[in-house]
Amino acid sequence: MGNKGFRVEHRYLELPDSFYTRVQPTPLKDAKMACFNHKLAREMGFHVTNEADWAKIGGGTELLEGMDPVAMKYTGHQFGMYNPELGDGRGLLLWETIGPDGRRWDWHLKGAGTTPYSRFGDGRAVLRSTIREYLCSEAMHGLGIPTTRALFMVSARDPVRRESIETAAALVRVAQSHIRFGHFEFAAHHEGPETVKTLLEHVISLHFPHLIQLAEEERHGRWFEEVVERTARLIADWQAVGFCHGVMNSDNMSIIGDTFDYGPFAFLDDFDAGYISNHTDQGGRYAYNRQPQVGFANCQYLANALLPAMDEDTIRKGLQRYETAYNGRFLQNMRDKLGLVQEDEGDLGLVMDTFSMLNEHRTDYTAFFRALSNLYDHGHAPLRDLFVDRQVADEWLARYEQRLKKETRARDEREYEMRRVNPKYILRNYLAQKVILEAQNGDFEPMKELLKVLEKPFDEQPDFEKYAELPPDWGKHLNISCSS
Repeated sequence: MGNKGFRVEHRYLELPDSFYTRVQPTPLKDAKMACFNHKLAREMGFHVTNEADWAKIGGGTELLEGMDPVAMKYTGHQFGMYNPELGDGRGLLLWETIGPDGRRWDWHLKGAGTTPYSRFGDGRAVLRSTIREYLCSEAMHGLGIPTTRALFMVSARDPVRRESIETAAALVRVAQSHIRFGHFEFAAHHEGPETVKTLLEHVISLHFPHLIQLAEEERHGRWFEEVVERTARLIADWQAVGFCHGVMNSDNMSIIGDTFDYGPFAFLDDFDAGYISNHTDQGGRYAYNRQPQVGFANCQYLANALLPAMDEDTIRKGLQRYETAYNGRFLQNMRDKLGLVQEDEGDLGLVMDTFSMLNEHRTDYTAFFRALSNLYDHGHAPLRDLFVDRQVADEWLARYEQRLKKETRARDEREYEMRRVNPKYILRNYLAQKVILEAQNGDFEPMKELLKVLEKPFDEQPDFEKYAELPPDWGKHLNISCSS
């Protein structure tokens, strides 16, 4: 291991022992380092000279001194139904570290083998889904959206049965916290009011320290308001970049407002408001345009779990913050994307009409806003060319130019700012798929190159122009399921 500039803690283990079970990882055969996030390691307070040493930790054959792996227990609502049987079925919390900047990091080994919460699962992760999670968490970070991160991943030869036989992999996922809404549901439904309070105070002391000095009732009320607001703003950020989560169960909702758990996700290509990224979601519960209301429903599940420990009026007041926070953030995000600084009462109408147009004409979402960010430099043609019916684009552009007359900024300054919020590069499903096929043949270089591009999604990267291309027809509606 390289130089260690962090200190180790195990604060999660201060919770009642019903919240976890100690479990040793089940070793993988001949695990090899596939990809290591050196930049993130430096942020966390260490550097790595020999990646191969870390493959043993990823493969579950070795632990660093001080690691004390546990599987977390939580419950949650899956597709609207309460499931008391949940918990880390294939992941282990290894330890927590505090970096030189004071930031806390949970290290979570995903794909570590069976735990008491595996139910009928094998506790493994496959190469395909591990790559997708690594790519997407780093892509979200590049876009400036709160997310868990990927520290490193290993690949192995062990066969894993999903829809077909695949090979195993494991990921070390890091986050400031792995506590989810589902932890509170477990505490409320199975442990009682005192445990809910214990968990509440634990989360406040570690992740909301600015609230510690307040009196209890105010502390708890303010905390819940903040959790609700963070959740609302996060989903408004997803909507703005066209991100579909796919499995917004309450056990996948982070208590600190991170994007958490990358299963069957997608970034929109052709805009489709009702897009469902998870082909096991038959009813479209987690479709793109339903994400905002699902976020609120999850806050309601959390609210119900807090009832044993908090005043009902306080909770109701907290829930009311969702709509205000979501609407405010969403409109601000869309104004930024359209380059509008002066507020105008017609802006929401313009935004909704723009969405309707994109939806009706199945226009590529990312390409549309990027072309809009270059109208001054590149002219109207790149934007018009995204429409089969150019007249639709012309009519919209005329309305947009009319709205811009109320703006006071110089055009080049406006478009410079627009390019900082309208990415040129996103993790399109077909790009992930191409990288996965190469990795299955043992070549991880294409994955590393794609990661490099996604690190700076707003920049012009002339050498990587191909990554900004619209998807080929085969790459538009790839079937992604929960079988990770």
